[in-house]
Amino acid sequence: MPTVFQTPAELASAVGKPLGKSDWLEITQDRIDRFAEATGDHQWIHVDPVRAAQGPFGKTIAHGYLTQSLVNHFLPQIVEVHGISMGINYGADRLRFPAPVPVGSRVRGSAELLGVERQKDGSFQAKIRVTVEIEGSERPGCVIDTISRYYPAEKSSA
Repeated sequence: MPTVFQTPAELASAVGKPLGKSDWLEITQDRIDRFAEATGDHQWIHVDPVRAAQGPFGKTIAHGYLTQSLVNHFLPQIVEVHGISMGINYGADRLRFPAPVPVGSRVRGSAELLGVERQKDGSFQAKIRVTVEIEGSERPGCVIDTISRYYPAEKSSA
């Protein structure tokens, strides 16, 4: 169940606090292959199970950027901001891939709100650290400080 904020201004009350965790998601070879097809990254450590079985990881692994892209799958499960006209991905300040994510493993996102700033255009910019945990691993597959902008909903005049 996500942490819910009724307005983007309420985000400030949660700075420095954990926001929660997403559901687990299994990393399948089909998902890895589809990512390879979409990006053109067909390196054998990702798409060749026979060769990868003899490689350094003993099986295929997810692309780092596939792992990172799953943050967009995890965040809506972790945090909801109501009272907005839209939210956008503005960027990221930090991105690391501490451990490989083997095919067949399960991953989930956990998030902490690092900061919130009101912007000149009236939006609220939130920095959320998302850690992509690998079930049974001490090290995460990805740690990223995401930057999102939340634009308050227009108030209707009655």
